[in-house]
Amino acid sequence: AGGALELVTLDPQAPPRAAGLARLWTWIERRKNAFGEEAQAFGLTTPRGLLLLGVQGCGKSLAARVVAWKLGFPLLRLEAGRLFDKYIGESEKRLDRALAAVERMAPCVLWVDEIEKALASGGDGHADGGLSTRLVGRLLTWLQERQAAVFVVATCNDPRALPPELMRKGRFDEVFFVDLPSEEERAAILAVHLERRGRPAARFDLVSAARTAEGFSGAELEQAVVGALHRAFATGLDVETGDLLAEIQETRPLSQLRREEVEALRAWARERAVPAGE
Repeated sequence: AGGALELVTLDPQAPPRAAGLARLWTWIERRKNAFGEEAQAFGLTTPRGLLLLGVQGCGKSLAARVVAWKLGFPLLRLEAGRLFDKYIGESEKRLDRALAAVERMAPCVLWVDEIEKALASGGDGHADGGLSTRLVGRLLTWLQERQAAVFVVATCNDPRALPPELMRKGRFDEVFFVDLPSEEERAAILAVHLERRGRPAARFDLVSAARTAEGFSGAELEQAVVGALHRAFATGLDVETGDLLAEIQETRPLSQLRREEVEALRAWARERAVPAGE
């Protein structure tokens, strides 16, 4: 498939950790046993997948990994940008080969990363001779008609770039919006990244840190922890709450730098998607 399809390794003994997104995890828990014959005999159809929209850096990619781990399925990542080829007909063949390989792996989770880059790559489809339009049609048809137990998790930073037919029920079971984390979620995210680096979260005043970090994404919170460690290491001392607060105060998050875009995205999702968190 031209390198567009990748098997993502998940350690069954070390589950990926994602703070927040409680509503999304409840939704997954209710469906994780619905892939077998018993569920079909009960009258259920096999779950088809979900679309994760959200602010950049808020954990959509991590959520795809957690979904696969919770379902107990292998995770395949489709990088849409690698489907395109300069030779006529090769891009369509790459997509067909990738989807055929995915079906052979079923049951599995297919993570389509930044799906808007594939579906909006050619603008109106004329600039590239209709290539993007053909790829969109192929993918949408497969999403609608596939029979194999492939649970699709598509992530997207800009849902306004998606064709409206993708949002129609039948291609995805649900559309979730991953928003900026709440204060409680920010504290939990900071705790995860501190403990991942060998620092007990109980040593830190995470309530103050989370309150100071209003508007931070999960990725920005992780970088605040990394920056605090660098700050402490340079002094020869271990990291403390003061280092973490200093890093947070010196950072301007994306929600400030691109305030209008972020607020427009949140307003768009408020009426069209289910919040992934509480």
